[in-house]
Amino acid sequence: MKPFLRQQLVRYADRQGELEFLLSREDIMKDMTQFLALSREHTEVAAVASRWARYQQCEADLAAAQDMLADPDMAEMAQEEIDNASAELLQLESELQRMLLPKDPDDARNAFVEIRAGTGGDESALFAGDLLRMYSRYCERRGWKTEIISESPSELGGYKEVVIRVEGDNAYGALKFESGGHRVQRVPATETQGRIHTSACTVAVLPEPDEQEAVRINPSDLRIDTYRASGAGGQHINKTDSAVRITHLPTGIVAECQDGRSQHSNKAQALKVLTARIHEKERSERAAKDAAERKSLIGSGDRSDRIRTYNFPQGRLTDHRINLTLYKLSYIMEGELDDVVDALQAFEAAQQLAELEVGT
Repeated sequence: MKPFLRQQLVRYADRQGELEFLLSREDIMKDMTQFLALSREHTEVAAVASRWARYQQCEADLAAAQDMLADPDMAEMAQEEIDNASAELLQLESELQRMLLPKDPDDARNAFVEIRAGTGGDESALFAGDLLRMYSRYCERRGWKTEIISESPSELGGYKEVVIRVEGDNAYGALKFESGGHRVQRVPATETQGRIHTSACTVAVLPEPDEQEAVRINPSDLRIDTYRASGAGGQHINKTDSAVRITHLPTGIVAECQDGRSQHSNKAQALKVLTARIHEKERSERAAKDAAERKSLIGSGDRSDRIRTYNFPQGRLTDHRINLTLYKLSYIMEGELDDVVDALQAFEAAQQLAELEVGT
């Protein structure tokens, strides 16, 4: 194990002792807010400290087994213990590395996925519909719930713009890498000469804010408009002005919702989307300021970047951020995104580990 990791783990063990002392104090126990905060930290620290203790025990077992190798009568048993301890040490080191990585507090949140047609006209809108289907299938396989918040259908099919809400454990943590430009290369259905066209869509993934965060927006900064929703939905959606559009006047950011059956539910959902977009704008501005000091290919939030190419004639998907190429495009478009998501998460973990080592 690298020395900087050992240093971090020793600090965790020391911190566990400090937290146990603090939690035993009467004045701390009387302050419920501080007590709960320390209790949460203790739970996280204790999990790391216990794995570190097991790692140290395995090291001691390995050293003892290596000492026994010199005894011919014990050599076979010693070798077996050496193999077992070595394997467990590798597993424990991998676990400890992951546990030490800084956690994005937004990862566990639900997510909003916004898909917009870009260059390419009708073909881009059709591809936006394909992306929506891909993400919906992926969410279904993960056991997550999805609902369309707003949509602007294209005349020939697909969407000019569509926003969905994804509800499930670690939804944002898995989908956040999808933000960026998605390029498609294929023969459009409207192409009579069989020529391959290139078009593009942009995807933005935003963490769903807490109810309290949405409330913090000053009501005087909002303009709320109601209108009659268009598109599928039956008689109800055509007879009532239930769709809601909210504009944040200081920033000009707009969010709308037309999927719900009541104006109240649409307003609440649109407010969540608006809050998420405002937070994303603030996050992007902070990232731009930090870009000169800290560059990362993952999660930069720069939607203008082309992050991925879908080449249908070759059945190929290429993620340009990590130089990942997979020749299983038909499966990926059916929602089998696990290989892509896992590779991006592994790359982010490697980046964080490298930064952790530099900062130690």
